[in-house]
This record gives sequence, structure tokens and C-alpha cells, in this order.
Amino acid sequence: MGDRDREQLKALLREYSVRFGQFKLVSGQTSDVYVDAKLTTCRAAAMPLVGRLFLRKIEELGWRPAAVGGLTLGADPIAMAVAHESSAAGRPIDAFVVRKEPKKHGTMKFIEGLAELNGTPVVIIDDVCTTGGSTITAIENARAAGLQILGALCLVDREMGAAGNIEALGCPFDSIFTLTEVKALAATERSV
Repeated sequence: MGDRDREQLKALLREYSVRFGQFKLVSGQTSDVYVDAKLTTCRAAAMPLVGRLFLRKIEELGWRPAAVGGLTLGADPIAMAVAHESSAAGRPIDAFVVRKEPKKHGTMKFIEGLAELNGTPVVIIDDVCTTGGSTITAIENARAAGLQILGALCLVDREMGAAGNIEALGCPFDSIFTLTEVKALAATERSV
């Protein structure tokens, strides 16, 4: 089932999320391909695939998180998919959200969705990583809140420095797909 899930999700990414042209990225860099992963991760058909693939990768890496989450908005549908699928698999992993800035009222916190923060083992997730800026912000805010970061995992690694930048923080990093494989598949489809 793992290979089938992977191929199905890759096909959904190709159909809904990969665009060719000239694009300016959040990092300031330019690219001939843009991956708007939310057009896939928010689709009902993709959610179980996303959840299962992230769970499988987390298990392969030997991480045992109590929760997964990342910087809102890219990580949110992935975190919810992982939480849902983990419950169905009988090994619940909760979801959380890392705000871009602290809440302006009440508890004034960065982390939402977790009652206990101090020492809670978590995996930081993201949809697309270029230089890792969003993931790094999530890691820093989660660490400041007292969470124990086991590692970081993204759906598509654009292979433009994220891995090195994230690992430089002492945080292991991996991805479900690389841009090379997603782009190659999309390019093959375009030429047919």
C-alpha cells in the first residue's frame, strides 16, 4: 500500500500543485517551477495519503512524537491529516499549529493545540521547503515554547538549501518527495 499511496499522492501533486513558468519564491529566489502544495494537501482525496505517508516516514526515521505541527498555514492540513490517520492506525499523534506571531490576547502564545508543552516530543512539518525559512521559524518558536524537536519533515523539498539550513540547527530533516522527482514526473506528463 505504501508505494501505491506514494504514486497516488505524486499524481495529485502533479495535477493540482506543480506549475511551470517564472516564479519568485518566498526566499527571494526565482524558479521555473512552482509547487502550491495546499492545492493538493487540502483535497479530500489527498488527505489520507498525506497522513499515511508522513506516518510511515516518521516511523522509518524512528521518531516517536506525541504531536506534529508547523508554521501556519502550509503545515496545518498536513498536521490534521497525520493526526486523523494516526488515530485510525491506533497510535495517536496529536496536531498543533505554530503561529507566525504570538496571540495578541489571552495566553499570548505561539503554539496552539497542545495543553502540555514542556518536553513534549514533536516533529515539525511543512508543505514545501526551499531554504527552510518557515520550518526554521517553526523550530525556533517550538523550542522557545519548551517542545522537544525530534526532527523536521516536509512534503516537497525543493533542494535549494533547506536540508543544510535546518540540520545546522541540530535538527534532522527529511522529505516525502524532492522537487527533482515531482518536476520530472510533471515534465514527462507535459511532453506526452
